[in-house]
Amino acid sequence: MATKKRDIRALTKEQLREFFVNHGDKAFRGNQVYEWLWSKAAHSFDDMTNVSKKTREMLDENFVINHIEVDTMQRSKDGTIKNAIKLHDGKIVESVLIPTETRTTACVSSQVGCSLDCKFCATARLKRMRNLNADEIYDQVVAIDKQSRLYHNHKLSNIVFMGMGEPLMNYNNVIKAIDKITSPEGLGMAARRITLSTSGVPKMIKKMADDEVRFNLAVSLHSAIDEVRTSIMPFNATFPLKDLKESLEYWYEKTKRKVTYEYVVWNGINDRKEDIDALIKFCSYIPCKVNLIEYNPIDDGEFQQASERALNNYISNLEMHDIVVNVRRSRGKDIDAACGQLANKS
Repeated sequence: MATKKRDIRALTKEQLREFFVNHGDKAFRGNQVYEWLWSKAAHSFDDMTNVSKKTREMLDENFVINHIEVDTMQRSKDGTIKNAIKLHDGKIVESVLIPTETRTTACVSSQVGCSLDCKFCATARLKRMRNLNADEIYDQVVAIDKQSRLYHNHKLSNIVFMGMGEPLMNYNNVIKAIDKITSPEGLGMAARRITLSTSGVPKMIKKMADDEVRFNLAVSLHSAIDEVRTSIMPFNATFPLKDLKESLEYWYEKTKRKVTYEYVVWNGINDRKEDIDALIKFCSYIPCKVNLIEYNPIDDGEFQQASERALNNYISNLEMHDIVVNVRRSRGKDIDAACGQLANKS
C-alpha cells in the first residue's frame, strides 16, 4: 500500500536537514530545499534547479507541496484585485489586493468560512469548514505580492488579516505564517506592516501580548454597548465588552502599542448619541484610534449605511475628545471585494 506523502512545508529546517542526513545526503541540502520552499516559494520539486534530479525524485516520492492556486481573479475599476484562492483540497477562500497611491495592502484569509456569527458579514453565513495551514496563508501573500509588482509596479507594503475567518481562532497557524512572512528566510517583511484584525477573543488577545508579538492589533468593535453589540455580533454574549476591555488593557500594558477600533455606523442600529458616548468612553481606556468604515450591503437590506450626518456626528465628537479618527471609504465594491463582502457570491 502506498504511504501518504507528507506536506513538506510542515517540516522545520532542522527536520529537513535531518531527513537528508537519514537518507545519506549532506545536511546543507535541507537548507537549499527550505530556501526553495519559502524564500523562492517553489510550487514543484522540479523548480529546484540547484538540486540533483535524483534528489528531486526522492523528495517527490516522500513529500508533496500543497500550494494554492489563484482560481479566478477579478479587477475592480479602482485597481483592487480579488482572488478566489483554490486550496489543495478544492476548498475556496478569498484574498484581496488593495492599492493606493503610496502602498499596496494584502487582505488575507485565515479560515475557510468562519466560526463566529456576525450578522453583517457574508463570510459568517458559511459554516467554518477548516483552518488554513500556515503555508496556505503565506501563499496568499506571495500571490498578492506578485500581482502588486505586475499591476502596480511595486512590491507589497502591508498585510491585514481581515479576510475570511477569525484569525485568533486559528492562532497557531496565523502566528507561524507571520513568522515566515517576517523572517529573512521567508519574505522579510517588517512586522509593523502587518495588522491582525479580530472580533475580540479576550483570552487570545492576552496570549498575543504574552507571546510578545510585534505586529499591530485591530478590533472589529462596531458598538461599545453590550446589548447592541450582541444583537449584531452574537458571540459578544460569550466575550462581553468588560472582558474585551480588560484584555486590551493587558495588551497595551505589555506591548505599549495602540489599538485600532474598526467601526461601521448603521442606520437605526448604532447611530444615536448614546452610541457615540459609549465609544468615546471605551476609547478612554487605552491609547487607540478609530477607523470608521463604509458599510457594504450583503444583499438582504437588514443593515444599511448610516447617513452622512450620523457619520459626521461620530467624527466631530471623537475629534472633540482628541481621539484620532479616519474614515475608510470602501474599495472594490463592484467586485464584492470590500469589507464584509467576501464569500458573498461564491
